[in-house]
Amino acid sequence: MKLVFRLLGGAALAFALSASAAELFPLRDVRLTASPFLDAQQTDLRYLMALDADRLLAPFRREAGLPIVKDSYGNWESSGLDGHMGGHYLSALALMHASTGDPQVLERLSYFVAELKKCQQAGGDGYLGGIPGGRAAWADIMAGKLHADNFSVNGKWVPWYNLHKVYAGLRDAWHYTGNDDARVMLIALSDWALALTSKLSDEQMQAMLKSEHGGMNEVLADVASMTGDMKYLHLARRFSHQAILRPLAQGRDQLTGLHANTQIPKVLGFERIGRMTGEAKWTDAARTFWQTVVDRRSVAIGGNSVKEHFHDSADFAPMIDEVEGPETCNTYNMLKLTSMLFQRKPGVAYGDYYERALYNHVLGSQRPGTGGFVYFTPMRPNHYRVYSQVNEGMWCCVGSGIESHAKYGEFIYAHDGADLYVNLFIPSTLDWKARNLRITQATAFPDQSSTRIQVDGTGKFALKLRHPGWVEAGALTVKVNGKRVLASAGQDGYVRIERTWRTGDTVDVTLPMTTRLEQMPDGSNWYAVLHGPIVLAAKTAPFKDEKLNFLAGDARMDHIAHGRTCPLEAAPLFVSDTKDFIKRFRPVPGQPLTFEAPGLVQGTNVAGLRFIPFFRLHDSRYMIYWQQTTPAGLSRMRAQTAEAEAERIALARRTVDQVAPGEQQPESDHAFAGEGADAGVNGGRHWRHASGWFSYRLTDKAGEGRVLRLTFAAADAGRKFDVLVNDRWLRTIELAADAQAFYDVDIELPAGMARDGALTVKFVAHPGSLAGGLYGLRLLR
Repeated sequence: MKLVFRLLGGAALAFALSASAAELFPLRDVRLTASPFLDAQQTDLRYLMALDADRLLAPFRREAGLPIVKDSYGNWESSGLDGHMGGHYLSALALMHASTGDPQVLERLSYFVAELKKCQQAGGDGYLGGIPGGRAAWADIMAGKLHADNFSVNGKWVPWYNLHKVYAGLRDAWHYTGNDDARVMLIALSDWALALTSKLSDEQMQAMLKSEHGGMNEVLADVASMTGDMKYLHLARRFSHQAILRPLAQGRDQLTGLHANTQIPKVLGFERIGRMTGEAKWTDAARTFWQTVVDRRSVAIGGNSVKEHFHDSADFAPMIDEVEGPETCNTYNMLKLTSMLFQRKPGVAYGDYYERALYNHVLGSQRPGTGGFVYFTPMRPNHYRVYSQVNEGMWCCVGSGIESHAKYGEFIYAHDGADLYVNLFIPSTLDWKARNLRITQATAFPDQSSTRIQVDGTGKFALKLRHPGWVEAGALTVKVNGKRVLASAGQDGYVRIERTWRTGDTVDVTLPMTTRLEQMPDGSNWYAVLHGPIVLAAKTAPFKDEKLNFLAGDARMDHIAHGRTCPLEAAPLFVSDTKDFIKRFRPVPGQPLTFEAPGLVQGTNVAGLRFIPFFRLHDSRYMIYWQQTTPAGLSRMRAQTAEAEAERIALARRTVDQVAPGEQQPESDHAFAGEGADAGVNGGRHWRHASGWFSYRLTDKAGEGRVLRLTFAAADAGRKFDVLVNDRWLRTIELAADAQAFYDVDIELPAGMARDGALTVKFVAHPGSLAGGLYGLRLLR
């Protein structure tokens, strides 16, 4: 298929598409009206403007050799990922200005771009970044001196991931606000990347892409569209990770064990390239990925992953056991992918997922009032979430968070030239400039199960209303100017109403919602409760007079809710003799989307327990997933749960610190270093080994550590290496051919080993051997 470029001027970002089945309206043409989404947008606006632009610019000024006006923020902005928040910030400002037209936001964006321009010009070669010592690392890469791991390139923490945020920020500043400097700077930065990679072989490029690199292929494809220059599309192809593309293009799910949010941006690029070129393998890969993640790997709120990784899709036990549940960044990117796939071929499944994830995960990830953002949303019963603060916590999910809450108008409406799609039932207005029409949607959904659409202007077109999957067949009704019309959905899942519309015409849509149970995707005995598309949850208080801190600080691991975990056997559960216990749920009069289930829930402090929308539940422990049993089976289930969890809880209580070798964030959090190191997955378990050495820094502030517990695999029998702690040799290990596939080795530590509250554990390979593979590392009391 011939590649066609549409080059548009001004603020329009031209995507080189053969023919788009549908197109979203520009954000500037959609305005939110009173709703939880408008509240969240305004809260985000305050958060954005409270951030200090000069502190976010500090890493760029430092690396450009320019005077630093203010010190950089701490946390991730001062520990290797310096500058990533600046890119997110630029995107968020651009989105917020498009969504609101706020002149102060535009003024802040213009200042930010102008200061970044000075940094880029100071370098003289188009490079722009805040990576500490980045220029030296990039020079080595250009010279072919390259070693990439799953979260580092030449010892730098995911440098391409970091730079991708800058690329995306410049693109968005031009696309949404028409900032011409941002366009020029983006092209210069792309030319720098071309020069940097020009001498790397395809094999070297693919080796480098093992490290997380964000959506570099997507943004470079966008640059190709902007400029009409094929060299950027060629580079986008080179930045596409073949190890992920090939199996997906063949319809195979090989995602288990992979870092989840590393993969999603790659797939965004696959879809973009596929639409630009018409090559089926790219779009097939994107569609396979979406179906796999949405249908088999996502929980009720629309999120996915545990501890940032895709677990076995046939076993969701980690989702219940761990407190590091779905990561918000993942859903931010899954919504991007959903909107892309919808535009290629509109279908109700895309709208259903978008709605599910938007209401239940994204909307619920922002703290009302203060506007802090959530990293992990635990599915573990009786746990809770923690939120960032404006000047503390510069995590990835803060960066994606300030973007997500600035673009709620993005997916509500779409068109294909002739037809107008209504995807979401969110109070808003749309200016359809090409047709000289204004569309107003008035609704209190989901607190009410209806919406009204009013047309201002005259013209013939078809209104296409999404028939949600959660509305029973035949239950949805449509009235035009008070008269009922046929409301049957077509093959795409949309109800089509075509007529010549006139000013004042109204369309009333009734969307009856029912309360239902949704089982965990693996079919295990865990259930979520939903009313329509809304996940219902309950506040819980398992510990009397407990005082939890829901605001995270600036420490490296503060994005995790570290409060004590409640035993699973003590969690409330549904107890009923019949399987149709959903009938026990009844609405609370006068309180929208609030339910009681008298006599159904048993557990500690459950009197008066109510089910409310999860997006409205904050600053509390909670329950989303519930086990079910009969009165006769209650004691047996609790005993079985307690037995299964006793060993895990005992180990957790003994653990001072631990590392999950081969997993990105845990390794980064523990100052991973190494020479000749590599990592991978075996049987769904991550490993780390090295031909030279590798090390981690474990925290032991109280000096309690007495035992190192190391986990190995029998398949690595014969490997020989030394274990050192704080440069002191402790033991030489030769891995055995154990009868068990995985086994533990305990090493006792002499008293007083901790130095400055930490232990550096180092594994050094003997000549001709490998150190590891290490599958687990715990410091025990």
